[in-house]
Amino acid sequence: MEPTYSVFIIVGRPRHDVFEAVADPAQLSSYFTTGGASGRLEIGATVMWDFADFPGPFPVHVTEVVPDEKIAFTWQANEPGGDYPLQVTMRFSEVEPGRTKVEVDEAGWHDTDVAIKASYGNCMGWSQMLCALKMWVEHRINLREGAYR
Repeated sequence: MEPTYSVFIIVGRPRHDVFEAVADPAQLSSYFTTGGASGRLEIGATVMWDFADFPGPFPVHVTEVVPDEKIAFTWQANEPGGDYPLQVTMRFSEVEPGRTKVEVDEAGWHDTDVAIKASYGNCMGWSQMLCALKMWVEHRINLREGAYR
């Protein structure tokens, strides 16, 4: 069975604001891609995500965008010899006025011990991204600052 997972968080801000915090490279670079994001997440774009505290940069190939609802992209598996794409889907839904649920699914991992171990690392990373997103959108705090160095 192919390893896949979903993580989510609820952010205390309107859906449009939360969506923009992910799609807009200036905001994304303020709390997640601490080495920078080269462009906006728009359908058909390939942007580079760089992390000051993790080897990179990583190309992100945007495959679908529904404004304020969904961003989907592919990127390479982060495992030794992992030369295959993973599918990441981010969904934004209003749970009540001013509160947005953000879900991240990542699929496509190979069913090997090495891939499963690497998928756990990515699952941890997406969980941390969501926590950092919440702190950024609600309080303008960069939760990653100093967390990994």
